[in-house]
Amino acid sequence: MAENRASADGTGYGEGVPCWVDAQLPDVAAGQRFYGELFGWTFHDRPEAHGGSVWAHHKGRPVAALVRKTDGRMPTVWTVHFATPDIEGLADRIWAAGGQVVTAPVPVAELGTSALVTDPEGAVFGLWEPGSHAGFGVRHEPGTFAWAELYVRDTEAANTFYGGLFHDALFGPEAHPDFGRAPVSDVFPTEMPPHFLVHFGVEDIEAALGTVGRLGGRVQAPPFETSYGKVAVVTDNQGASFALLERSER
Repeated sequence: MAENRASADGTGYGEGVPCWVDAQLPDVAAGQRFYGELFGWTFHDRPEAHGGSVWAHHKGRPVAALVRKTDGRMPTVWTVHFATPDIEGLADRIWAAGGQVVTAPVPVAELGTSALVTDPEGAVFGLWEPGSHAGFGVRHEPGTFAWAELYVRDTEAANTFYGGLFHDALFGPEAHPDFGRAPVSDVFPTEMPPHFLVHFGVEDIEAALGTVGRLGGRVQAPPFETSYGKVAVVTDNQGASFALLERSER
């Protein structure tokens, strides 16, 4: 799977391109301490976004959001959001293709419109129709979004669903890899539900793993090689899973 090009400054994301990530956390302040030290992020309050959140910046540009969970029954999780110019139309297409709309499209102040959906296997992802906020200000650098891997039970069904939904983003001219899919059993126990795993770039994966452990996180899967680099799966100190990616030389 692949993405369409975006502009050099990280804006102008085409439909089906991962454009934003956020973490639902019980304790946002603890999240700021963890990710601030791990990735060198600084944080800015954005009370207009999702009822109150903080945005993480890397070298002055937005890269992610940390959002306080308002319901303890909600998972502590990182969510990837895909860009679209027509969120209502895309939500309808997802439903027609066998997915579900968890949260109907809702405006987020002047920033844009968001929705939460699932694919037919239940993997959750977000949709984002931009207003003043296009998405990542920077990506594909250490300390920023680097990849999203979809772990599924039926890879052919995933190919059909996402290939039909985001055909231009995945197979268009001059596409560059930005998200992919793999069987759940490649990395996780077979009972693990299908899900997206957000990857953040690091320069030295072993050093980053040491920082994760020192900050109270843990390793779910030690480093393993993929076609797009060396990956380790970890959780933060509140239980949100994500991956570290040390890119292979190209």
